[in-house]
Amino acid sequence: MEERISSLMFLCLVLSGVGAIEVTIPQSQYEYARGDNITLPCSFTSTVNLNTVPVAIISWTALAVEANGKDAMILTYYYPLKKTDITSSYKGRVSLDVDVLNGKANLKLSSISLADNKHFGCRVQIPGERRGKQFATTRLVVLEPPSAPVCKIQGKTEYGQNINLTCVSAEGFPPPTYSWKRYCVHNQPVPQDPSTTDKGGILSLYNISIWTSGYYVCTSQNKIHAATCKITLSVSPPKISPSLGWLLDFFN
Repeated sequence: MEERISSLMFLCLVLSGVGAIEVTIPQSQYEYARGDNITLPCSFTSTVNLNTVPVAIISWTALAVEANGKDAMILTYYYPLKKTDITSSYKGRVSLDVDVLNGKANLKLSSISLADNKHFGCRVQIPGERRGKQFATTRLVVLEPPSAPVCKIQGKTEYGQNINLTCVSAEGFPPPTYSWKRYCVHNQPVPQDPSTTDKGGILSLYNISIWTSGYYVCTSQNKIHAATCKITLSVSPPKISPSLGWLLDFFN
């Protein structure tokens, strides 16, 4: 029994001499607007006395989008040399807000674009740290407001025709949603005809008449902004066939 206790105590002493590291990023996802200057936070704790380690390496990578793709190195920081190697494609807009002794390794990115819409990984490597978690990831979602939508009319604007009013924003992330509203000539809202459908930026109008005429406003919207376009619909009577011209002469 005593031998067993002694063995367990020896095992605990051995394990206690093995370092453990914990790298964390507070959120699994961060959302920012295109063009923002941002910080992706990364922190770490270590059981090793960082004042005595010969070297510590901190790196940030942009993870591959596709399963068979390659991760792209952004930067690597060497402690205690305090030297940072930055990949050429990120030079001029990336830096590391680092304090090794306090466990901080934040990535700073300026003027983010839609190309930065991906996962990022923070890794901390310290000699003697054989257990724990060396690597943490997060997702950067770059938001873009919808561009000014373009409104168009598809079809003949004559009595009895079926037409579509279309609305499209060329840019925007997340992809915008669309909605149409109708106004009379006095700029008062008018309910849509029950047969009208409004889906994906396409407003379908059926068997149109003079009562279909008016102003139509489309709103293109995502979670950070909205933009609108307006179109005037004037429904004209059907053209009279020349062969029926004698009827007009008769009534005149």
